[in-house]
Amino acid sequence: MFIIIPGSLILGFLFADALGSFVKWVPYLFAFVTLTMALDCGLSQIKLVAMRPLPVLWAMLIAHLLLPLLAYGIGAALFGAHSPYTVGFVLFTLIPFGVSSVIWVGLSGGSVPLMLCLVVLDSALSPVLVPAGIQAIFGQGVEVDTAKIMLDLLIIVVLPTVIGVALNQFSKGRINPAVKPYTAPIAKLCFVAVVLLNSVAIEPFVHQLGSDMVKLIPVVIVLVLLCYAAGYVGSLAFGSKELTATISYATGMRNISLGIVLAMGYFSPLTAVPVVLSILIQQPAATLFHYMLNKLNKRRHLYHT
Repeated sequence: MFIIIPGSLILGFLFADALGSFVKWVPYLFAFVTLTMALDCGLSQIKLVAMRPLPVLWAMLIAHLLLPLLAYGIGAALFGAHSPYTVGFVLFTLIPFGVSSVIWVGLSGGSVPLMLCLVVLDSALSPVLVPAGIQAIFGQGVEVDTAKIMLDLLIIVVLPTVIGVALNQFSKGRINPAVKPYTAPIAKLCFVAVVLLNSVAIEPFVHQLGSDMVKLIPVVIVLVLLCYAAGYVGSLAFGSKELTATISYATGMRNISLGIVLAMGYFSPLTAVPVVLSILIQQPAATLFHYMLNKLNKRRHLYHT
C-alpha cells in the first residue's frame, strides 16, 4: 500500500485529462468496497456492541466529538475558521472508522469482532454524524446540503452495509469465505480506483496550493498521530490491552476513500487536500503505532511483574 496509494495519486495527476470522464464512477466503486466489508459481519457479531456498550460509546465520543473539536482548533489557528483546509481537517475526524483497522487490530492483539462491529455501526451512523458534526462546528459559515449528504451516504454506505450483513446472516456466515477469493482483490482494485479518480478530480486545483503545502503536510501528520494518541490515552482507563489496541486503531484509522468522496462532492475541492494527504500518512502511522504499542505493552508487563 505504501507504493500503490502514492502511485495511484501520481497516475491520477499525470492522466487527469484522459480519466476525467470516469470520476462519476467513484460512489459506485466505494459502495462495492463497503459491501465486501459487510459480508464479513453477521448479527451475532453485532450483538457484541450491545454486550460492550461503554467501549463502543467511548470510542465514538473520542473519534467524533473530541477529535473534530481538536481538528477545528488546529485548522482555525493556522488557516482560519472557515478555510477549506479547516473543513478538511474536521471532515477527516468525522468520517467513519476505516476497514483496514480490522487488520491492524488483529495484529496488535485487539478484538477483531468488536472492531468489525465498530466499523459497521459507525458506517451506519455516518449519514447523521457527518452532516451534524459539520453543522455543529461551522454553523452557517459552511453551506452543506445536509439532506443530500444523508441520502447519498444511505445509498453508498448504509445500504451496502445492510445488504452485506443480511447476506452473511442468511448464509450463516458461509458467503464470505465462498466469494472472498473474488471480491477481495476486486475491492482492493476499487479502492485504488477511488484514490486514482479523486486525484484526477483535484488535479486542476493543486496548483492553487503553493506554499500552503509546507504547512499542510506537517499539520496532517500531527492530526493523524493525535487521532491514534487520543484513542490510546482515552482507553487506558479500561485497563485492557485488547481494548486499548481496538480503540486506538478505531480512532486513528478512518475511511479515507469516503472522506474524499464527500469532500469532492459537497465542499470546495481544496477541502479534499488534507483528506488525500492523510492517505499517505495513515498506513505508515499505523505501522509506527503498532511498533510503539508493542513496546508500551512490554513495559507495562514488566512493571506489573
